[in-house]
Parts: sequence; C-alpha cells; structure tokens
Amino acid sequence: MSATAVLIHLLGEIALLLWGINMVNSGVQRAFGSDLRWILGVGLKTRLHAFLAGLGVTTVLQSSTATALMVASFTAGGAVDLIPALAVMLGANVGTTLIVQVLSFDISLIFPFLIFGGYMGFRRGSTSRARDLGRVVIGLGLMLLSLHLLTETIRPIESSVVLKSLLASIAPDPLILVLLAAALAWAAHSSVAALLFIMSLASAGVIDSHSALAMVLGANLGSSLNPLLEGTGGDPVKLRVPFGNLAMRVVGCAVALPLIDPLLAYMSMFDPNPSRLAANFHTLFNVVLAAVFILPLPAIATLLLRLFPEKVRASDPSVPQYLDTDALDTPSVALSNAAREVLRMADIVETMLRGSQDLFHEGDVSRVDAISRTDDVVDRLYSAVRRYLSSINHEALSDEEAKRLSDILAFAINLEHVGDIIDKNLMELAAKRIKNHLRLPKDSLADIDNMHGKLLEHLQLAASVLMFQDIGSARRLVAEKERFRDLERTITQRHFEQLRSGKSIGDTSALQLDIVRDLKRIEAHIAATAHSLLEQTGDLKPSRLSS
Repeated sequence: MSATAVLIHLLGEIALLLWGINMVNSGVQRAFGSDLRWILGVGLKTRLHAFLAGLGVTTVLQSSTATALMVASFTAGGAVDLIPALAVMLGANVGTTLIVQVLSFDISLIFPFLIFGGYMGFRRGSTSRARDLGRVVIGLGLMLLSLHLLTETIRPIESSVVLKSLLASIAPDPLILVLLAAALAWAAHSSVAALLFIMSLASAGVIDSHSALAMVLGANLGSSLNPLLEGTGGDPVKLRVPFGNLAMRVVGCAVALPLIDPLLAYMSMFDPNPSRLAANFHTLFNVVLAAVFILPLPAIATLLLRLFPEKVRASDPSVPQYLDTDALDTPSVALSNAAREVLRMADIVETMLRGSQDLFHEGDVSRVDAISRTDDVVDRLYSAVRRYLSSINHEALSDEEAKRLSDILAFAINLEHVGDIIDKNLMELAAKRIKNHLRLPKDSLADIDNMHGKLLEHLQLAASVLMFQDIGSARRLVAEKERFRDLERTITQRHFEQLRSGKSIGDTSALQLDIVRDLKRIEAHIAATAHSLLEQTGDLKPSRLSS
C-alpha cells in the first residue's frame, strides 16, 4: 500500500472513530440530558461528590470536553461554585481513562454485534429514549470498528524505514512528542481518540513504549485546550474552569515527563504490552493528578478568581445575563440558561406590578413613564430568549427537553403580554387618574390592592411551576385563578348594584371597572403556565382551558 493510500485510510478511520464518539455523546445527551444535568446539580455539593459526578457523567458521555463546557457554563452563570467545578474536571479526566481502559483490550469481535444490535434498537425502539440508546450502541460499535481498521492499516507500515527513522529522530526529545500528541488531541477534540491512536501506534511497533508514554502526556494537554479556546472572546468567568484544568495538567506533565523511565520500568513488570502500558499510564497520571490537587482546590480557585475577575455587567437591564451561546449544543444546559433569563423577566414584571399598585395611590406621573420604559426591557429580553431558544440544536432535544423548551417559551410569551397590559392599559389608566385628579374610593383601592397582592403571589407560584415542574403549585395556581375570577365577578356585581341603587360613585366608576378587567387579564396569562403542566400530566382536561 502506498504512503498516499495509507494516509487516506488513516484519515477515514480517524474520522470514523470521531463520528462514533460523537454518536455516543449525542445519543447519551438526547436520552439522559436532563438526568445528566440533575446529576451535576445534586453532585456539586462537596469536592468528593463533584469528583464522582464528573467521573460518572464523562464515562457515559465519553468526552471530558463536553463535561468541561457544561460545567464552565454552569460556573459562568453562577449556578455552580468554582471549587466543585474544578473537582468535576478532575473526575472527568479520570472518567476518560475508564473508556480508554475498556477499549485497550482486544474486543474487536464485539463491534459487529454492537452495530447490529444498535441498529435494531434504533429502528425498532418504541420510545425516543430507546432509539437514542440504539444510537449510543451503534456509536460504540463504530468506535471499535475504527480501532480494528486503524490497527490493520498501521500494521503494514511497521517495517517502514522512513517512518521509523522519522520517529526515531523525534524520540530523543520527548518534549516534541508531547507537543505532537497535544496537537493531535486538540485537532481531534478528544483525548480518547488521540489515546487510542497512540495505542495503535505502540501496538504496531511504530513507536516504542517510552515515546508512547510521552505522547500520552501530550494527549492529556491537548484535550484540555479545546474548552479553553471555546471560552475565549467572551466573559472571563468562562475561562476559570478550563484554565484551571489546563494548569493542573501542565504541572502534572512537567513533573511526570522526567519520571517516564522509572515509571516505565516499574509498570512493565505488571504488563509489558505497549498498548496496555499507554492505557495504564494514562489512568495512573489522571488518578495521581486528582489525588494531588483535590485538597488544594480552594487555593487554586482563589488564584483563578484573581486571574479572571468577573466582568462588570452592562448597566442596561435589557442585556441578557444567562444566555450563553457556547451552551447551545448542549440542550440541557441551554434550557437551564433560558429558564434563568425568563426568571429575570418575571422579576422585572413583578417590579412593574408593584409600581402599578402604587400609582393608584400616588400622583407621581413620572413613575408612569418609568414603568412604561420598563416594558421595553421586558420586550427586549423576550426577543433575546426567543432567538436563543430557536438557536438550540433541536435535533439533540429529547421529548422531555422539547416540552421544557415549549414551557419556557410559553412563560416568556405570557410575561411579555403581562408587561404589555401594564404598559398600554394600566399605565394609561393611572396617567388618566393622575392628570384628571381623580381619587378612587377606599373600598375600590382595597379591592385593587387585594387583586395586585394576589397577582404578585401567583407570579411567584408560576415561576415555581416553571423551574421545578411543581404539580402542587400548579394545582394551587389553577384554584387561585378560579377564586380570582370570583373576586373580579363580585367587585363588578357590587359596582353595578351601586349604580342600580342610585348611589353616586363619581367619575371613577369606569376607571375602576377597567382596572379590574385588566388585572383579570394579567391573572389569565400568569395561570397559563399551570394549565400547561396539568394538561401534560393529565390533571387538567383540555376542555377546561377555555373555562
């Protein structure tokens, strides 16, 4: 086989390996995206728990890069503290070694069964999760197939004088080998792919064991570059976790590189196979690195906080704070970011509601203009959330995540409508009252205050329903909507009874009815979140939505 043919075969086989890893990664995220987010959420309480969470998530994702991007996004958004985030990365690095360990054994006979079984699961699966798991199994089969092909392609060039001469000229300088492997891992976006390729070279005798161990160090360095480069050009906070991970690996490589010879002599006593030596050294390196650095993580975190201070947030409140574009390819993280931004919208709408309540007591017309301008903030945030949600990789969404996206968007739409009602209706009524020097009767003010108070409480319930899918809060919100409707009906009926009895209620009659009507419209938008959840769970029949 000519050198050109060998190169073409190698490129195709490496691409097949990367595609297999991508299929496993995307399949797992589609099948367990929300569960992985939950694992990270509950696992980041102590350093040990965070370490185990990172190990477990990376083992199933088969990509420490994916874990790093996920955790960096959580950290940048303020959802995760820096110390446990760094512990997650130590666990993620160890997680990649488990994958390499499994794939270092001769299990090439398994890949036909995996590909066939995965195909059957993908085609015949009755649920989306079953089909996604079939995709994962196909990916594992493709990874093993690519390794088998790589070994077959490399074996004939073992005797190549030119290649051996080239590698022999590089071998005396292990630093060049480290840089070469780092470039390979960076280009592949996967330490697993780089390690498996290095193991194939070692197994075929193209490189000796000493060179293989040096290249293992380089692969560990290169794989930590990708998350760092992904975070450049944005908020410096995003760089804390990937830079800390890279710095720990740089220190580890600097210490381990001079110790390769004694480590090689010791490890060869247990398993002299070159491929297994590389896999074992990869595991040993990351386990020792985790053991050494997990205790001083608080000091490392303090240093990183100084190196990458938080960027001063824009004073414009309409600038989104949580819509991290780097997380768009990880739906579970992106949806979490969008939900947090929508909660910001809810806080702003709450402020508008409180201001609306005050303006039916006060006479400051300047506050009317201020609240109307606040609606512009809500509108811009809604537009940003809508664009962000539309940019999420919808193909990677599970059924549960697709429903979650729909719920978040629906809540944002309802908040935007509430803001419009306050701006275009309630503020117009407040301005009219102030300019015409009208005073609402005490009983009317009490009714309006009561309705405002209930709306503020219901807005908090709706936020709880969105964030936690709380069925109890949803039921309570629907029940409160019925009571709110009864309250509006009672106020309106009392008003007309006063008119029929001939009691003079002045020029504020129509004003009061208009305020009550608009507050009822706001209540309907707030309660829509509960209706959606209860309909999905079967607690609310569609026919009741129009009631």
